[in-house]
Amino acid sequence: MRFTVLLLFSVFFVSLCPQPIFSSPIELDTLIRDGEGKLAVAVESSDTAIHALARRAFGLHGGFLLTTASNAAFVIKIEPSGGSSVLLSVGSGGAYVEQLRRTVPGRDLENAVLRACDLVVEATLRSKGFFAGRLAFVRKQRGISEIYTSDLLFNRVSPLTRDRSLVTGPKWSPDGKRLLYTTYFKTGFPDIYMIDLSSGQKTPIATFKGTNTGAAFSPDGRQIAMSLSGTGNSEIYISDSRGKNIRRLTTNKSLEASPSWSPDGRRVVYTSDAPGKPQLYEIPSSGGPARRIPTNISNYCSEPVWNPVDDSQIAFTAAVGGSFQIALYDAKTRSSEILTSGASSLEPAWLRDGRHLVFTQRNSGSTRLMLLDTVTKKVSALHKAGFGDVSSASYVY
Repeated sequence: MRFTVLLLFSVFFVSLCPQPIFSSPIELDTLIRDGEGKLAVAVESSDTAIHALARRAFGLHGGFLLTTASNAAFVIKIEPSGGSSVLLSVGSGGAYVEQLRRTVPGRDLENAVLRACDLVVEATLRSKGFFAGRLAFVRKQRGISEIYTSDLLFNRVSPLTRDRSLVTGPKWSPDGKRLLYTTYFKTGFPDIYMIDLSSGQKTPIATFKGTNTGAAFSPDGRQIAMSLSGTGNSEIYISDSRGKNIRRLTTNKSLEASPSWSPDGRRVVYTSDAPGKPQLYEIPSSGGPARRIPTNISNYCSEPVWNPVDDSQIAFTAAVGGSFQIALYDAKTRSSEILTSGASSLEPAWLRDGRHLVFTQRNSGSTRLMLLDTVTKKVSALHKAGFGDVSSASYVY
């Protein structure tokens, strides 16, 4: 069916400076299918590789319906523009009337295409685009785990470590220039290291006696939260961005792990087994009393991650019916919902729009990274099963 909606279009250009895409609000005849509220778009390009890449991106999103130009609210045209740039033009469907024409640069041609798609997302859905972001993850091949990086669509995959040892928990710095992770490669025990991506230099952050895991940068990149067990049981600590000036945040006899920062950096959510089994707690990052988060959905809740856009939402892993599933807690309603089903799903990581999550799916002994649209519950595989066992994703834009 068709109905009319009024969309106000504004977007952040590649430089992240706000610039209007369309000069004035436009009333659009938007195609809706199955009551899901998807925006109907057609993608066109004379370059077959660009056409395929853009269609795959919009097909992953969950907020778009790919259709023909005659049925589309928007026709999106992306053409090569020399070097690592593309020419993006967007017009209303049916009798095509161009509303936008812009040259979009990128690190390479593929990145330019994905940045152009992000501009379309921001202009039409009024949310942040995420296609041109980067992933860090653990890839296991022939029994050996290493940290890898790639674009979101797994077209640019590069190894980052060669530790030939157990590695876990990669986490980007907000500027994408550094990466924290836990490795066993030097001592045989879990230690936290930081990698400078430009130089490849590794710097020890926490190599204390016991377990050093779960390191995560604060939203401004100036602090690191982590879980350390040097005192006997795992507690949450905070340091500066070099791992110095460490201070203890929690003090109790239970095990605390998996810290994640609120968008404003003022709070930290983490997992604690103080109730007997893992549940979620939050604590001011400056110190103070902890508060249990009333998820009320499972007796096993872990791996919390704070929504970077909406601080009322926390995604986490919950034990449900003999498997693990991704769940979402909403502080506004003080309730939780299960977002996935079927094969075990764990290790959620938010994308920059606060709508999508990347998570690890565990099925028949193998692991794979999946994309979840928390609005439509659409789940899509990000890479082929033959790529190897992949887990523990972290995202940066």
